[in-house]
Amino acid sequence: MAANGDSQTVSEYIVHHLTNLTYGNLPAGYERYDGSVVPAGGQWTMAHGGGEIAAMGFNAIHVDSMLWSVGLGLLFCWLFRRVAKQASPDVPSGLVNFVEMIVEFVDGTVKDTFHGRNPLIAPLALTIFVWVFLMNLMDLIPVDLIPHSLMLAGVEYQKIVPSTDPNITMGMAIGVFVLMLFYSIKVKGFGFVKELTLNPFNHPLFIPVNLFMEVVGLLAKPFSLGLRLFGNMYAGEMIFILIAALFGVGVFWILPAALLQVGWAIFHILVITLQAFIFMVLTIVYLSMAHEDH
Repeated sequence: MAANGDSQTVSEYIVHHLTNLTYGNLPAGYERYDGSVVPAGGQWTMAHGGGEIAAMGFNAIHVDSMLWSVGLGLLFCWLFRRVAKQASPDVPSGLVNFVEMIVEFVDGTVKDTFHGRNPLIAPLALTIFVWVFLMNLMDLIPVDLIPHSLMLAGVEYQKIVPSTDPNITMGMAIGVFVLMLFYSIKVKGFGFVKELTLNPFNHPLFIPVNLFMEVVGLLAKPFSLGLRLFGNMYAGEMIFILIAALFGVGVFWILPAALLQVGWAIFHILVITLQAFIFMVLTIVYLSMAHEDH
């Protein structure tokens, strides 16, 4: 996990490791890193550096975040399906027993937290917990291992921790937010409108104030979900990168950097698990509130 001190400064090393592999549309007339100019009509291409990513704007996709998040989601589905097929009344094997513990833990959390009746909540909570945990777990892979290996294959940028990308965390949070709105309308009907307009002040004159306060509180929920996960994981990844940069400073920093990496990795195991648990619990709480018909 040593920095490439011969060709990169520490700042360039950090920026490189925090840049996504981005595919998008560069606007016409934009001058690229190699001096070429984008022709009329724009150009769909891989971005080179933060300047080109900024120029692409919303006409871009983080290829690495999408591939790693979808891949880890498929890994979760494959693993749990395989375990489900192996389940039997006999004494379970190590993997089956471990998965059963996770399922029972999530099921118990849902029963304690969710006060409605909806068969979707427990599977959703299990999916969120395991999927977010797997995405966070990628943070424990040495920061130079996969990016450097892919650079040898011609892939310049690679961020392997999807939960350090706000597009991924906010996308999941918006998905939960849509479910909140759907079940609030389905369960409460017109009562959801009354909830937004007549709380906390039950008087028609205060409807604008109530609506403003309730809408702000409602919109704060997906932001609290997505930005909390992103902020914690981004900070953890930044610390890993800063420690890895010490390897390129000098031979006397190799041992302290190695000890710091191991220590932070051990502590980060708690962080990645806790963040997955918090995302799951808040999802359950928000959906439980959506099912509460007063």
